[in-house]
Amino acid sequence: MGEVPVMEWERRLRDVMAAGGLWTRDTRAPSYEELRPYGHRETSGFPVYKNLEERLLRAEDHPDPVIAHVLATCAGYAYSGADTLSMIMARMGLPDNNCRVIASTVDAMLICSTSFVIQSNSGRVAILCYRGTEPMNFVNWLTDIDLEPERMGYQFGDPCATVHAGFYRNVRTTRYEVMHTLREACNRQSVRIALPNGLYGAELPGMQNNLEALYITGHSLGGAMAAMMGVMMRHERKYRDEFADRLKAVYTFGQPMIGDPSFAEACQRDDFLREKTIRYVHDSDIVPNLPPTTSGRFKHFGREFQYQVPHVRNGLMDLLGLLGCTYNPRKGHWVAKKSPTPQMPGALGIALGAMSFISRKFQATRSLPVMYSFEDHLPHHYISALTPYGVANEFGD
Repeated sequence: MGEVPVMEWERRLRDVMAAGGLWTRDTRAPSYEELRPYGHRETSGFPVYKNLEERLLRAEDHPDPVIAHVLATCAGYAYSGADTLSMIMARMGLPDNNCRVIASTVDAMLICSTSFVIQSNSGRVAILCYRGTEPMNFVNWLTDIDLEPERMGYQFGDPCATVHAGFYRNVRTTRYEVMHTLREACNRQSVRIALPNGLYGAELPGMQNNLEALYITGHSLGGAMAAMMGVMMRHERKYRDEFADRLKAVYTFGQPMIGDPSFAEACQRDDFLREKTIRYVHDSDIVPNLPPTTSGRFKHFGREFQYQVPHVRNGLMDLLGLLGCTYNPRKGHWVAKKSPTPQMPGALGIALGAMSFISRKFQATRSLPVMYSFEDHLPHHYISALTPYGVANEFGD
């Protein structure tokens, strides 16, 4: 047998992965016929939202419960690849979407940045989603603790305001490719550059419509980069002129703080950043309390919603569970916070968060209230808590 030919995009990807650097990959969501080979193509629970594109286009008030659920799901599956994320977003209600992943890796510079652009079939809606900290990626963890303050490269409120250097560097490394991709969407072009067979340079058919509605989202580190990009789109003139009317909202999940109090206060003076940057915090999630005060002063901006779980009540239900009754130890409700989550006072809280992660694995301690929790940071808890009552999950069941 002869040698199996290697597509140009595969060769290019292997070279980049071997040495690090900027790379992209494109895909298109599978059809409903492929996703549902047996039975009816559409049912009461599939896709999850029948008119999702219209909801994304028309929503004026944020947070919107449907959009929060969709974007939490998007942020959770951004830890996978383009094929999986595109498929999940089709299941949620964006059939035949186009998806482009833009990534950059430079280990010595503590850069490991991955973003996804999901474009609806008509071209009218796009979601920019940043991947969060990958549990087994050491460079990601170093990025999170690269806390030396850095000023943004343009005037923004207080000239002395600073931001988290690691987050800022990781947003900038893919920024131009992201903006180029979104600009193509604004000009009725597909966000995909490659054809399904991997050939580059071939022209794809144009979209039916220009980009009208853009959402930015992410979980954890991805939420930090999403919030940073939201600020850049609002305050860098070359981006503001292009996207100010298209950017609808920024939704983040388990996001750490990205700037000092002067930076946060400047963001609060911007109507969009104050009202349409939506931060979700699941119960005792430790990450929104980071960085700790020992690393310098940081502060959140935007609107915060916390999922509060009544642990004492659930603890009593836990005792009933020993008698054969069923209960949900994580059942709670979302509350709009008047003041943002404060910084953790010291690094000792990280050890407490690790201990609570272990305690949640035992029935006797599962429902005990804790101050900080790594368990509450996991993306599937955000998806579960934000799924509206009676709505199917991303798999339609």
